[in-house]
Amino acid sequence: MSDLFYRAFEDRYRGSREVITGRLRAYLPFLEPLAALPTRAALDLGCGRGEWLELTGTLGFNARGIDLDDGMLSACRERGLNVATGDALAVLRACPDDSVALVSAFHLVEHLPWDMVRDMLREALRVLVPGGLLILETPNPENLSVGASSFYLDPSHLHPIPPALLDFATGFTGFARTAVVRLQENERARSGERPRLIDVLEGTSSDYAVVAQKGAPASVQQPFDAAFSRPYGVTLGLLAERYDDELERAQGLARQKTHERLEEVASEVHGHLQAHARSLEELHQARARAETERAEQLAALEAALRAHVEQSLAHPVQKLSEVDWRVIELERRMAEAEQRAGAAEQRIVALLSSSSWRVTAPLRWTSGQVIRARSAVREGRLVPGLKRRALPFVIAAIRGVLQRPRVKHAARRVLRHFPSLQARLYGILSRSNTVAAQQDAPLMPQQPGALSPRAQRIYEQLQLEVQQQAHRNAQPVMQPVMQENTQAGTQNQAPQNPPARKH
Repeated sequence: MSDLFYRAFEDRYRGSREVITGRLRAYLPFLEPLAALPTRAALDLGCGRGEWLELTGTLGFNARGIDLDDGMLSACRERGLNVATGDALAVLRACPDDSVALVSAFHLVEHLPWDMVRDMLREALRVLVPGGLLILETPNPENLSVGASSFYLDPSHLHPIPPALLDFATGFTGFARTAVVRLQENERARSGERPRLIDVLEGTSSDYAVVAQKGAPASVQQPFDAAFSRPYGVTLGLLAERYDDELERAQGLARQKTHERLEEVASEVHGHLQAHARSLEELHQARARAETERAEQLAALEAALRAHVEQSLAHPVQKLSEVDWRVIELERRMAEAEQRAGAAEQRIVALLSSSSWRVTAPLRWTSGQVIRARSAVREGRLVPGLKRRALPFVIAAIRGVLQRPRVKHAARRVLRHFPSLQARLYGILSRSNTVAAQQDAPLMPQQPGALSPRAQRIYEQLQLEVQQQAHRNAQPVMQPVMQENTQAGTQNQAPQNPPARKH
């Protein structure tokens, strides 16, 4: 490159001269023993802005810089540094054997094909004096941000070279010993603070250098032992290990806090559970007491209900007993009435079969009419009743008596001797039978509708039987009277009239 592009690019992305000079001081542990060698010649390949030339010059080295970019070399020429435009490998090949104490190449090998890098290693080994040093600095791909991104900001970069590869290549070329010097790690990684994830990604040493020493007697190498034996920078593995340790520590603290919090929560939960258990126990006891009280109340209520039911059932049972007793009494009376009815029926049959019954039929009819007339007089029905009923019956009675001379004569005789006695006795006996029927009536319920269906049927049958029995009882009472009248009439007629012939 012959324009100022690369110089502007270096100024912006690599840093100022002061920053770069400060970073280069990391090589002082190697430069100070090297300055004690008889040969002070130093060759810087790809010298750039000349920061390294200035630093080595202050240490007494006779440094010369080579670069292809005149724009970069202009900064060196401005400061009076010994620089020349040329190809680094060609200049190195032109150097005689064992003529240079220090060969350096800062951020050069990443711009070269690998074969040229190997050629550079061989030529550097050739031109170095015994005990001389080769320093090759390049971007460190162990830094994930460098290897994945910032390395490719420089359009002239070919490919990143891992530290292990460049270290192996120098050793394979024939250098006696090598050291990988990792540089420019961030401050947190350098100080050993707790790394963050961003520190793992970007905190690893962004640059590294392989410092190789050409074989020399032990007396020459011994001053460099300390520099070659110490570690430099921060590797990705170390930073990742720190991050893991910190993460594990943080997780341990988190677990511890979580465990402590869990213990607190468990203690609180245990307290709540105990309180809940006590509440449940109290509720259980309260429920037991409530159930006991309810059982007692139910028992008392059941006893009261049982007593009420028994008391309620006792009255209907008593009523049923009374009804049964009345039914039995009515059945007994019915049996007696049937007996009396049977006897009365026999007497009625005998009476109806007698001739006196047939003879006194008009008389009985007349007596009945008289009784009805008297009843009509008492009730005030005589006048209208006579107009409607008396005349037909009187006419019928007269015709009946006139058609039977014996009956007419007997009736006349009877009515002449006992006109009122027969009617009075009949009335008295009729009223007596009516009163007797009424005296039996209180045995019946006043309200039949209050009886059961069976008792209602029994009541209706008994009522019918009582009415029929009262009617039947009225007839046998008249039979002795009629028989007496018949006998009296027969005795009175016997001397006068012969027995009537049967027609």
